[in-house]
Amino acid sequence: MRYMLMFFLSIGCEKPEFLMVDNPSYKQICYTDTNHAEVVQLKYDPKTISYEKLANIFFKIHDPTTLNRQGPDVGTQYRSAVFYHNLSQQKIAETVKSELDTAGTFRKPIVTEITPAKDFWKAEDYHQDYFQKNPNHPACHRVNMKEILSDK
Repeated sequence: MRYMLMFFLSIGCEKPEFLMVDNPSYKQICYTDTNHAEVVQLKYDPKTISYEKLANIFFKIHDPTTLNRQGPDVGTQYRSAVFYHNLSQQKIAETVKSELDTAGTFRKPIVTEITPAKDFWKAEDYHQDYFQKNPNHPACHRVNMKEILSDK
């Protein structure tokens, strides 16, 4: 069985329940008030990696303390967000967020929203494999996977 996990990144978008825009374009997300978020929908095997480990990795690979911004990208579509699929995922995401805040891991409070997953639409082709297509773009982040996957 595969489980899904959604984080903020440029692969598709997540629609909050109250919005009426289905399958929006990237242009609509950036230039109109749709309130969609750019996300990654990740399928994973919990026998290989736990949801808690993935949640911790998520908080390591971006700045969860900036509201509506990631790097040079600004707007509500770039907010830090976890979209959960069940109550267990919700509890784990909230616990990880709380533990990191309590430990003072970041200089500012974490502003990541933790929200039920709704509809997901795949982004346009030019946003797929973005890092490979745009290796020198300032929004592309290189990470040290050994560091990310460590328990430190």
